[in-house]
Order: sequence, then structure tokens, then C-alpha cells
Amino acid sequence: MRVLLVEDDPMIGDSLRKGLRLEGFTVDWVEDGRAAELALETTDYALVLLDLGLPKKDGLSVLRGWRQREVTVPVLVLTARDAVPERVEGLDSGADDYLVKPFDLSELLARMRALARRRAGRAHDRIEWGALRLDLLSRAVDYRGRPVALSGREFTLLRALAEAPGAVLSREQLEERLYGWGEEVESNAIEVHVHNLRRKLNPQLIRTLRGVGYRLENLD
Repeated sequence: MRVLLVEDDPMIGDSLRKGLRLEGFTVDWVEDGRAAELALETTDYALVLLDLGLPKKDGLSVLRGWRQREVTVPVLVLTARDAVPERVEGLDSGADDYLVKPFDLSELLARMRALARRRAGRAHDRIEWGALRLDLLSRAVDYRGRPVALSGREFTLLRALAEAPGAVLSREQLEERLYGWGEEVESNAIEVHVHNLRRKLNPQLIRTLRGVGYRLENLD
């Protein structure tokens, strides 16, 4: 899952980015409201973590602008503003959830998972496709009754395909899910990850449509 983190405090921003990356998220971090607007115009995100007290343009103005333009990306507000009227204003401005600083990373992760479930229309943190099972909480994979050990990026790529079963995802779309700003991407990185997934799961599970992209097949 690719996440946009909007936080102007360098210590908080760096800590969150590191913590979320360790949990398997791809994180792009910006430090002001204008940069947040530009990032969302140029990149597709599954979720935005938005501070309110931002330079150049405050978080509420950014949020209202997104909702006025019918930008539907889920937004989780992270802020020290804990008064009830401020929380109400944030939610009424279009936030999907509101978390007051300081907070525990485990609670943030739980709220992020809840927003992801809501957006995908799931009731739990699992994805099932034929004989394939993905547990999004433990990042465990089971195929035809046997556990399969995957690397972080292999799991992220498989999750991207499993969240859109039957749809074709281009190499560029998959690269956006796996790599954030400043991360070097080898020209054949996606092909290597797909090769490894086929070897570990089933050679026919991921189909290549030449010149188009990749699709997860239901073989059962």
C-alpha cells in the first residue's frame, strides 16, 4: 500500500516513515500543504496521513480542497488539536478518521487497516482468491493449504494483484505500489518479483499480458 505522509515535524515524520516502511508500506513524505496537493495530483495513493498545522497551506484547507474536487482518497488526520470542536471540524471537512498526537504506532496501523477494509468493502483483514489466502495483519500467505514465505515486496506485489482480482495491472502501476520517491528501481524489478512468486506459488497463477501488464488467475 502506497501512503502519502504529510507532516512538518522532522522527528515525527522520519519516525513514522521508518515505522510504516518496516510494516511493509510504501511511504512518500512531504512537509507542507502545497507539496501535499502536488503529490496527490501526480501520484495515486491508497491513503493520506495528514497533519493540520502545516506551513504554506494548512491541512484543513488542503483537505477541503480535495473533497471539493471530489478526490476520494481516504484521509486520516494526525494532529495535536484534541478539542472536540476541532475534531468535529476535521471530520466534517472530509477526514475519514482522526487520531490525536501523541499516539502509538499500533493504533495508527489498526486505523489504517480499518480504512483500507472500508475502501475495499471487506469485513476483515484477509484476501481470498481461489486457493490463495493473504492475511494482511500478519502478512502471511497460504496457497492450497500450505504456508508460503514471501519477501516484503513480493507480498506487496501479490497483494496489489489480489486486491484487483481479474484486473490487469501494468508494470508502472505495480512499481508505484512497491517503490516510493528516491528508491532506485531496477528496470526488471517487477519481472523478478513475478518470477519469484510464480516459483513459490504456481507458475500459472500470475499471467503476463505482453505490452499490457499482469493479472492474477483463479486456477481453482
